[in-house]
Amino acid sequence: MIVLGIDPGYDRMGWGVIEKQGGDWKVVDYGCVQTSKKDSLVDRLFEISEEMEKVIKKFKPVCVGVEDLFFSKNAKTAIKVGQARGVILLTARKSNLEILEFNPMEIKQQIAGSGRADKKQMQQMIALMLGLKDKIKQDDAADALAVAYCAGQAFNFKNRLK
Repeated sequence: MIVLGIDPGYDRMGWGVIEKQGGDWKVVDYGCVQTSKKDSLVDRLFEISEEMEKVIKKFKPVCVGVEDLFFSKNAKTAIKVGQARGVILLTARKSNLEILEFNPMEIKQQIAGSGRADKKQMQQMIALMLGLKDKIKQDDAADALAVAYCAGQAFNFKNRLK
């Protein structure tokens, strides 16, 4: 079972792909889509969709987990991230993927055991849970792997109930 996790953003979108191997989740690949500040927002959103389609076609996940928006003091940024998130959800839906959404506190609770865990704790825990020896250098990719893990657990549990 292959699962895709997405940390939404219009400047940088993190993505992570994990696979269930026996009883454990293992990292398949991860990265970030970095858009150019020189491009219009529309072009940046288009690039996010195109790159996400490539990841979906390459790895063929059964579902995608997407982080929900958190409260932002900067309304302009929140709106742009919300637009990127909408493009991400639409791209996943057009690919016929089941979409599972998680807010940041839910992700932190599941990964670190506390909804108030900091970035460093989250990165250490997700690396440990996925059997990585090295630190994940890109915060957005680490967040995406955490989302993928939450989605994989939820999808697995949901399908066991069927």
